[in-house]
Formats: sequence, C-alpha cells, structure tokens
Amino acid sequence: MSPSPREVFLRLVHGVADGNFGELPDLYGELTDVRHPMATPESEPLTSRRALREHFTVPPEVRESQPKRRVADVVVHETADPEVIVAEFAYEFTAPDDSTAKVPCVFVMRVRDGRIVESRDYIDPIRTYTARGDLDLLITALRKDVS
Repeated sequence: MSPSPREVFLRLVHGVADGNFGELPDLYGELTDVRHPMATPESEPLTSRRALREHFTVPPEVRESQPKRRVADVVVHETADPEVIVAEFAYEFTAPDDSTAKVPCVFVMRVRDGRIVESRDYIDPIRTYTARGDLDLLITALRKDVS
C-alpha cells in the first residue's frame, strides 16, 4: 500500500529539517509540477525528479553552515480529493546563539501512488533568508533582478 499524502508530506518536511536531501527526490513522481509562488527571486517550476535532485543538492560546506531547523505547528487538512492535502506548518530555525526564528509555510500537494506529482509551496522568503542568516544574499539577488 502506498503512503498517504499526509505521510509523504511529513517525510518531506522532516527530511528537509534533518538535512536528508539525497532521499527527498524519491518522494516525487518522475514527472511533477512543483512551484514556489512566493520565491524571491522568482524560480522556475520543477517538473521532474531530476530537476528536484538538482534543487535538493546542497554542498556539504553550505549544509554545515546552515542553522539547525525543526518542523513545528503542523496541521494537515484533508480535502474532498483524496490525492490533495493542504498542510500548514513552520520551520523553526535555531541560530548558533540559540535564538530561534519561525518561518511559516503552506504546501498544497497532490500525491498519487505515494509520490508527489504536484505541489505549491508557499514559504515566507524574507523570514527564510533572515532565519538562515542569508539576508545579504536576498538583497544581492534583488539588486541583480532590477538591474
């Protein structure tokens, strides 16, 4: 029996939080449609498992410099369509000085036969860059975008 959409969602977000990026592409269908509508700067849709593998590739030196994160405040809403869920949650980042920052997220996912075939991932970009200590990267990217 295939895992439920809720189970696949939980594997995804906990995999991200735990840094298990190599395993995450296998949660997606060979063909998929993943979009990040709030991405800043804008990002292209990810339409294949191969594209997701590239998306989740994080060099070890970058991975080690990232603050720790955990999944918090999870609420999963079932819909009339058994393939579709709406999941509210937050990534809670812990900085080296033990301060924390929450990044609210909402994912709308379609899971078919245990694989994500469509997802809209709404993640607050400013809070994400701030929580990771990368606000300068965001500012640089935005300056390039308007040039």
